[in-house]
Amino acid sequence: MTTAKTVHPLAASGLNRTGARLHPVARGLLQVMAALSGLLLVWWLLTDATGLISNMRFPAPAETLAAWKQIVFDGYSNARWHEHVLRSVRLVTMGFVVASTLGVVLGLAMGASRTVEALANPVFLFLRPIPPLAWIPLAIVWLGLGDAAKVMVIFVAAFVPSVINTFSGVRQIDQPLLEASAMLDIKGWRYWKEVLIPGALPSIFTGLRLSLQASWTTLVAAELVGAIAGLGQILNQGSQDIYPPMILVGMISVALCGWLMTLALGWLEKKAMPWRTL
Repeated sequence: MTTAKTVHPLAASGLNRTGARLHPVARGLLQVMAALSGLLLVWWLLTDATGLISNMRFPAPAETLAAWKQIVFDGYSNARWHEHVLRSVRLVTMGFVVASTLGVVLGLAMGASRTVEALANPVFLFLRPIPPLAWIPLAIVWLGLGDAAKVMVIFVAAFVPSVINTFSGVRQIDQPLLEASAMLDIKGWRYWKEVLIPGALPSIFTGLRLSLQASWTTLVAAELVGAIAGLGQILNQGSQDIYPPMILVGMISVALCGWLMTLALGWLEKKAMPWRTL
């Protein structure tokens, strides 16, 4: 005789022992905090606690915290920490928003029209293999060492992923859905609004994530040359001063800013696609 396995009502409903369901954001924050705590512990054990890694090769947590306090309160490389962060975030946002907007529009047009694809695809395929960093010298010649050159390089880096993924998303829309829209005589803006854009949204947001990552990677490289302030400038000045703790502060700052912007993009994705939210 077999006995049925008893499932606790709280476990079946996804509740914790107190009967309260954890919000997805709270659960995600707890997971991040747990991962960071474990990483910090390993970092401390390998440096301060045991000395397995020399502080000359990799700074200890205490040294990194001291460098962070220095840049927050006293400043480093022409600005304080929040000024470096705001400058970099502003450049990334400008380049990313313009590139993703134009990239999504072009990807939708190429996916919806064979004519647009035939006209734009050869030029796009010719320029696509050029690395974004290869545009830095030309951007400096055209626009100088100011912010405009950096925004241009970020634009080039973010443009390609948004176009490719949007185009693929349109072409992967189920054929029965397209046939049904043709039978219902859905045309013009209504066709774009109700068929193309919703069908391609998952791929569009995949492209936006890749574009955001490319934007931050390119920004740091662009700010290594001719930047007055910014997170890339922190890394550049830290390397010149042979100041590993400050270099690590710059790296952590880039990771933190990129993570927060990715969270904001994820929130926007849930708002744009509520049918995919559990």
